[in-house]
Amino acid sequence: MPTPPRTSRTSRNTRAAVTAVAALSGAGLIALGTVPAAFADETEPALVIGDIAPVDGVKPGSSFDQPVTVANKGTKAADKVWVYYSVTRGLGYGAIPSNCQAHQVPSYDEMTEKSNVVCEFDQKVEPGVVYAPEKALAIKALDRALHDDLRVSVGGTDPELDENATPPVAGTAPAVKLVERQDGDEGTESAVDVTVTSVNTADYRVTGDELAGRVGETVTLKVKFTNAGPGWVLTKEGDPLVGVLITPPAGTSVVKPHGFCEPKGKAYDCGTSQRWVNEGGGETYTFKLRIDKQVAGAKGSVVLSDEPRPFDPDKANDKATITLDVTGGGTSGSGGSTGGGSTSGSGGSTGGSGDSGGSDGGSSSTGGSGSSSAGGNESSTAGGDLASTGSSSTLPIAGAAAAAVVAGTGIIFVVRRRREQNPG
Repeated sequence: MPTPPRTSRTSRNTRAAVTAVAALSGAGLIALGTVPAAFADETEPALVIGDIAPVDGVKPGSSFDQPVTVANKGTKAADKVWVYYSVTRGLGYGAIPSNCQAHQVPSYDEMTEKSNVVCEFDQKVEPGVVYAPEKALAIKALDRALHDDLRVSVGGTDPELDENATPPVAGTAPAVKLVERQDGDEGTESAVDVTVTSVNTADYRVTGDELAGRVGETVTLKVKFTNAGPGWVLTKEGDPLVGVLITPPAGTSVVKPHGFCEPKGKAYDCGTSQRWVNEGGGETYTFKLRIDKQVAGAKGSVVLSDEPRPFDPDKANDKATITLDVTGGGTSGSGGSTGGGSTSGSGGSTGGSGDSGGSDGGSSSTGGSGSSSAGGNESSTAGGDLASTGSSSTLPIAGAAAAAVVAGTGIIFVVRRRREQNPG
């Protein structure tokens, strides 16, 4: 934790006096020709990396040597330098020299997984001279390589590792040193970023769902977007990301959509959690749907967005169907929707809450096994109001009016109705 600054009790007049004395002292020293370091222009190294061209046409499983040049544009020699290599998860390294250390940084927040190598060169780098490692570091394209990034940077101090980094491991290949280059590019920046494009594909696909339930019930819809590989896909910053358009079947209403989805007409436009999709990765979109009525042949759909994806040649699996099998018929106001009793009401409410357990939502379908023609219209009205506020529960009526005429007395016993309602 940073140490808080001490509270100053120096008066305004005292501070002004100190400032004046410092200024006069500095002026006097300049006049005498003896300027301290604080008043002089210090000479410092200014280390830069030479330009690196983008790398294209790499085949997965192959390697390429990445030339790097280092220059000192300052006025003072650097006693020691460190060259830092960083690649995204589709790339790796060949033999790593013993004066270099490798470590990994897993994906977190909005940063993708990285593989890094830091090489220490314990030698002077003179101003105005271009250097290069006597043997270039080999970069490997892994089977999942497709669109990757490479960064090379240089500094005069040992770079601090990310707090999430794995412990560094020293290389085992012979150490390398920097040698002078007569034809090297001096460069202008201390870090250079380039893209590495491999000859590979990635298959984006979607899968639908098969739903079943009674009118008035809440069911769980789960559809998937998957990158079936073999390549992982890293979308360049600023380029459009893949989207998934989900249209629920007719006769249903959405009680709770997925968090990555927004309404778009009768459909929902869904995004992804990051700008990259690992091979075998993707998203699962979960919705809570209320079955309002039975519609013959009702179907929904899951469709990928239509931005260009030249890496994905298979378009046949970019669309899938959502089917719905409604049992019991009628609408949510029919007697069939009231036969579930309190078990159905409880299950529907849990499913509508959007908790992580999808099985709770599905349990509402078991509550509808019973049926009753009594009180059907009354239950329909209550259930419809709750659906519009985001709850999937219906209000079952427990009990019925019963009359028994006892001979000679004419006494009628009425069983009082009781209504139960789950919290929204």
